Amino acid sequence: MTDRAALMAAFIGQAGWGTAEMRFLAGDASNRKYHRLHRGAETAVLMDAPPEKGEDVRPFLHIAGHLRALGLSAPGCLAADEAAGFLLLEDLGDDLYARVLERDPAGEDRLYAAATDVLAHLHAHPAPAGLAAYDTPAMARAAGLAVGWYAFAITGERADPAPLMDAVAEALDRLAAEPPVVILRDYHAENLLWLPGRAGLARVGLLDFQSAEMGQPAYDLISMLQDARRDVSPGIEPAMIRRFADTTGREEAQVARACAALGAQRALRILGTFARLSLHYGKPGYVRLIPRVWGQLQQNLAHPALTGLARAAALPPPSPAALQRITDQCGTIPTL
Repeated sequence: MTDRAALMAAFIGQAGWGTAEMRFLAGDASNRKYHRLHRGAETAVLMDAPPEKGEDVRPFLHIAGHLRALGLSAPGCLAADEAAGFLLLEDLGDDLYARVLERDPAGEDRLYAAATDVLAHLHAHPAPAGLAAYDTPAMARAAGLAVGWYAFAITGERADPAPLMDAVAEALDRLAAEPPVVILRDYHAENLLWLPGRAGLARVGLLDFQSAEMGQPAYDLISMLQDARRDVSPGIEPAMIRRFADTTGREEAQVARACAALGAQRALRILGTFARLSLHYGKPGYVRLIPRVWGQLQQNLAHPALTGLARAAALPPPSPAALQRITDQCGTIPTL
């Protein structure tokens, strides 16, 4: 038994779940892993977030407490060892939006409307203390990953990301000035659960929000509507932009423009992130998602307000040969 496994066993035992059966549940792009514990008819979810690999459970607990105080369905914490990086959490089940919509595509409008309303509710309340700002400089730097990793992976050439970063910053700075709100950062169909047994906004279960920051109000909205992992029906995006605008008292055209600019920034960041996950972290499975993100980028760049950014974002397209090149370099760049 490894030292980590021994620590895990001790934590589970101290929490009263020492006799439970444990099954691997999920991993993600970080170093976190999740396991489901079965104790008779009861279940719970174990988060394993090793601090020695850069993980920290405290942001999760901080944001979960805030969301639950607002009546939203973040998992409750049953036991915690913050120093060791273990949390035992309420099990919200397996009905991720992505799975529910595979079974019942007709429910897409209902589920996305509920998730849109959650964002409006979240933004209508004061933010918790201590959140970092995901502001224009930070977003521009993140978009630069598209040059530093995605374009590099295809061309083999190290280009200067500054022109793209400057164009992203200009596009974001031209948006209407609004007070920043809490953004959960990974708000999409693989991190949202449908809980029909609950009422109102609590029907939307929330996962993977530990990276929450302060940012643009439309950020999580377009994160949900332009999902790197699933194709959202064409009519859903304009309908939810309209719903968000109506609910929050904004002009629809203003929200649509913000979504285009923020969606372009997100797509650029994700292209770079997915390439880096393959080249540096040895996770080539993300490469297959790149064409969808590329399509979202092109959709956003077609907005009339983004002509300057469109010129600066002249990246190599993800042809089959380009995607194969990214995959072939999997795990070959050990240092960032």
